[in-house]
Amino acid sequence: MISYYADLAIGLILAFLLLSLLVSGINEGIVRLLGIRSKFLWAYLRDTLDGAETADGTSRLDRIVDLLKRLVRRISTPLTAAPSPGEGRSRLPATVLGVFARLPFGRDPRPAFSQEPPPAQSPPLAPATGTVAAEQMMAAEQAAADQTVVQQATTGPSDGGPAAGGTAGGAAGSAGATVDPAHSAEQADPLERAVLTLDASEAAAGVADGAAVGGMVDAAADGAAGVGVALPGEGKSMAELLHERLQEIDHAKRGRTSIADIPPARFAVAVLEIATEHGGVEALMRDLDALNSPLSRPLKAVWNRASHDLEAFRRGVEDWFDGEMERLTLLYRRYVRWVIAALGLLVTLLFGLDSLEYGKTLLQDNAYRSEVTAFAQSGPEALEPLRERCAPAQDTYACVTDVLSTPAFVKIFTHAPVSVSMDAGGPAWEWHGEDWWRRLTTPGHWPGLLLTLVAVLFGAPFWWDILRRVSGMRSRSQGSSG
Repeated sequence: MISYYADLAIGLILAFLLLSLLVSGINEGIVRLLGIRSKFLWAYLRDTLDGAETADGTSRLDRIVDLLKRLVRRISTPLTAAPSPGEGRSRLPATVLGVFARLPFGRDPRPAFSQEPPPAQSPPLAPATGTVAAEQMMAAEQAAADQTVVQQATTGPSDGGPAAGGTAGGAAGSAGATVDPAHSAEQADPLERAVLTLDASEAAAGVADGAAVGGMVDAAADGAAGVGVALPGEGKSMAELLHERLQEIDHAKRGRTSIADIPPARFAVAVLEIATEHGGVEALMRDLDALNSPLSRPLKAVWNRASHDLEAFRRGVEDWFDGEMERLTLLYRRYVRWVIAALGLLVTLLFGLDSLEYGKTLLQDNAYRSEVTAFAQSGPEALEPLRERCAPAQDTYACVTDVLSTPAFVKIFTHAPVSVSMDAGGPAWEWHGEDWWRRLTTPGHWPGLLLTLVAVLFGAPFWWDILRRVSGMRSRSQGSSG
């Protein structure tokens, strides 16, 4: 009796282990085919190193997926929030559909793959194209250029006299256009003098305000340029500079990097290399401040805690990035577990595995084998109970052979809509769609199907560990240490 239940436990564990491995394999194939893991990592790195991207509205894919979600049920939170243009939006998706729909088929956050080795000298740091920092820098440059044109137009040519006289003359000239051109401004009547005075004051005020605005724009532009930040397109972003130092471990995937895991120690060394080429850690932090990079704050905290010691700074950056990768892994698993649940439900329904029925079949199989053993020991008189289990026109010995050659463990995969059997002529395919649908719509099978789904959600590592404990197997490391 004890062996019966041991066989039952091992049979159930093996079934759950195989289904869990199948679900994990399907999920891993989808993730690798769409490059989700590497895109998830580089979406986080883009947000952390380069800042938010411009909020140019949701893409067509976002609107289609959001519409599909609204057709199923009414939701309170859309797939992609509509942030203000000044704040931008995150590349890292915030929903399961965002991870498996917008991230794989939307804008690719990964840097372009390069077959060249890491360069000896990197280009200057610049805001990434399509980010809020790039928009702000281009707006500042455009405002500075427009202000220069306005100043040149208001001051006039340089040989027209002193600057004050030129400004007053320009103001008087603009005001003189409002009086009668038949006589000079000194011969104007009181009404014309009032218009002349008002226009001159307004012109002077406009010149002063324009100079003030232009000074602010010039100061902002000079401040950005003074810390070594190049214009968009004239340098590389922080994420691209990081990828330059990881090219030796990279390989192409549709023209993009396939790096899905960065060792924290390598990340810390890459940050030090960028800082050294950029003029030091403090200079790099000033440039990151100018680009509104979120990386600036953790680097400042680590730099202050390290008391400006480079080795302590490297260890601090390594520990910080290690913690960030742990948090990112937990976030990724939280999204993937819903996909695992959906795949587990699909596999359970596809094979129609009723765990309760399967356990009962295992016990009956063991009892059947015991009867066969008794038949071999007692003689033909033990054959009578076996004839009740076989078809009326079927030979008893053939029935016993058929049952022994197809144990209960093999039968768990025979409830799918399509089954295959091997014979002398090769594989034979059979369609069981009606039986499969009848099995799914029978309420008596629902508790067993639900039990199978819950068991599959525990995952293959869990059932492998249980199998080792029940069967008495030991891992290779345990066996070598013992």
